[in-house]
Amino acid sequence: MSAVAKTPQPPYFAVIFSSQRTEIDGGYGKMADKMVELASQQEGFLGVESARDEGMGITVSYWESIDAIKKWKENSAHQVAQDRGKTEWYKNFALRVCKVERDKFFEM
Repeated sequence: MSAVAKTPQPPYFAVIFSSQRTEIDGGYGKMADKMVELASQQEGFLGVESARDEGMGITVSYWESIDAIKKWKENSAHQVAQDRGKTEWYKNFALRVCKVERDKFFEM
């Protein structure tokens, strides 16, 4: 995923997920794609941006509200992915929830 998410005027919320992967693949890419597809169908979802190199990955998802984030966290398929992440795919990760109060975009 390489495009910059088109978000509405603030305020809105961002969930920043930073991670380091294990050597285990076990369907990780397929699950990641499925999670983006499912999240995009979730009420309150605004967009996602993601980047990964060999050592570090960062995914930022954008949401209308804290309630929308909570509902996504509780999604049963997302919970399965979270569990597999903890047991198979991640050496470590950090999750941060932020309120976006200002944004600025540039496009050539």
